Amino acid sequence: MIAFLVSAIRFGMTLLFGSTGETITEKSGHLNLGIPGTMCVGAASGCVAASLYYTAASGNLNPVLAVLIPLLATFAGGALMGLIYSFMTVTLRANQNVTGLVLTTLGVGISDYMVAGIEPHTYSSASIFFTTSLPFAKHLGWFGELFLSYGIMIYLAIVIAIVSSLVLNKTKLGLHLRAVGESPATADAAGINVTAYRYGATCIGCGIAGLGGLTFVMDYMLGNWEYVIDSIGWLAVALVIFTVWRPNFGILCSIIFGAFYVASSYLNIDLAAKALFKMLPYVVTTIVLIIISMMNRKEDQPPASLGLNYYREER
Repeated sequence: MIAFLVSAIRFGMTLLFGSTGETITEKSGHLNLGIPGTMCVGAASGCVAASLYYTAASGNLNPVLAVLIPLLATFAGGALMGLIYSFMTVTLRANQNVTGLVLTTLGVGISDYMVAGIEPHTYSSASIFFTTSLPFAKHLGWFGELFLSYGIMIYLAIVIAIVSSLVLNKTKLGLHLRAVGESPATADAAGINVTAYRYGATCIGCGIAGLGGLTFVMDYMLGNWEYVIDSIGWLAVALVIFTVWRPNFGILCSIIFGAFYVASSYLNIDLAAKALFKMLPYVVTTIVLIIISMMNRKEDQPPASLGLNYYREER
């Protein structure tokens, strides 16, 4: 049971990065369906950066730099995808749904190309530093194994989710961002720069989502590239709905999603049943969407302008 929960948490935190990033993006009114592609590009950027550092250091890796360099490259790669999305939807006013789907396709292709030209051992060598747990965890029995046996990315996902929730709900910056997502015309009339907030939220949100891709490769897959990161991205998008757009609530929800996804590996069931377990997050999300739509509680609804481009001249 402990091993199952540890696996669920490790996988769930991968999703938490994606859902937190997409929640921040959606709070500005942007429905970014390019998160799967963004997570792919983020992961590939981190792997390329780790490979370049491995080559420059001749294999003698500094633990701090071996984590920090891929981390920054991943955030930059994800933020660049967010910048492209914002330019298309804010500046060029392209359809948000179409733009997101195009970026997902583009991101998958770009990431495959980026990692195809590098030797796997040059970036997988850094994974040991991503998975290093707290030194005293093994001396605390089941408590240490369940709560303290994770690498830095797992705790970073939780911290970012909590900080994002506090910023969105307790600060003036968060109030302005939510105003832009609810009614950009009203926010604009109040002197809030709608364009800046949408650009900023989307780039930061995509940067955070990109970290989920790196976590999947370096932590969950122990440094092995896996061509399913885009499917993980769709789970992260579904998780946004399941959390009713609350990053702090996403911590628990991501573990639930993670448990659904990894459960099949711990049960003696056939392939059809395993596929059913991996489908459960989407089924549960659909049920939650139906429930919140029927209840029609304002605090559980997505931003009113979600998916709608803002035309200032029509204000």
